[in-house]
Amino acid sequence: MNPLLKTEIDDWNIDWAEEQQDEVKQRYQISGIDSLNWAFRKLSAFKAQEAEIEQLAKIEHERIEQWETQQKRGLQQDIQFFETLINEYHANVLEEDPKQKTLSTPYGRSKSRRTKCQPDKADEQALLQYIKTNDLQGFIKESVKWADLKKTLKVAETSEGMAVIDENGQVVEGAVVKPESITYKVEVD
Repeated sequence: MNPLLKTEIDDWNIDWAEEQQDEVKQRYQISGIDSLNWAFRKLSAFKAQEAEIEQLAKIEHERIEQWETQQKRGLQQDIQFFETLINEYHANVLEEDPKQKTLSTPYGRSKSRRTKCQPDKADEQALLQYIKTNDLQGFIKESVKWADLKKTLKVAETSEGMAVIDENGQVVEGAVVKPESITYKVEVD
């Protein structure tokens, strides 16, 4: 901080302490250009001190965030390692007993969730064209009402493999089969 500004703050603190000691409770008033100048000097000094504190806090926040990032970097790898181990073990358990969707210990749980194969939107324009060609205007807003359309579609085996078909057994252009998958969720108590 500028030494002159520091002096302004120090002078204020000394004056204020003396007033408190003397229990004089006068209100400071600006009575002319000199006292206005005095008030601006004090204000300038306090604003400089405030900016200095903010700058120091910003630097310290950045240092703390860097420290946090460094500390977490190694931990994230370890966390990923153990979650992978748990998921692999749970996958093996599921192969032996498909009903073991949740594994629980006093320190945590591993939960699995199976999603069946289902239609998935691959090409919005092709789906839109399919809907227009097959007079299915109820599934159009500005784009395909995918959630509503998806409810009417099925996954079936065709001569070309798995495909998405409509209620009439027709292959739906612009839709693909999303394969069945299992997801795992690890929770720590």
